[in-house]
Amino acid sequence: MSLLAVGAATIRKKRVALFSGIIQIILALLGLTEVVRRFTGIEQMPHFQTMIVISLLALVANSICLWFLQRQNSKDAHMKASVIFSANDVIINIGVIVAGLLIWLTDSMIPDLIVGIIIFLIVIQGAIRILKLAK
Repeated sequence: MSLLAVGAATIRKKRVALFSGIIQIILALLGLTEVVRRFTGIEQMPHFQTMIVISLLALVANSICLWFLQRQNSKDAHMKASVIFSANDVIINIGVIVAGLLIWLTDSMIPDLIVGIIIFLIVIQGAIRILKLAK
């Protein structure tokens, strides 16, 4: 989304940031819903090995993206929103890895619920920061 605003007027950059914040909130709510569904047994829990492997791969990709974005050191709202988005993705990947390991060690669904709620709170906090950039 940020690429759409490169070289655009400030108002467009702020609109992209606003849209990013809204998307972040939607993703947070969808993620929390998924965690609750798995915890209540409505949906089967994925294998902890799959959670860890996929999250490790995503962690590498998201870390590289975050590194590139931070090197730009842009003051534009859309780019700051991208940094927040990417930083949240890195945190989420680490959280999913931790949850996967805790599920394996405890043979319980509770770590997934706890980590999922923490991730939800982090993503909502990031969304609020992005929405403030859009003002």
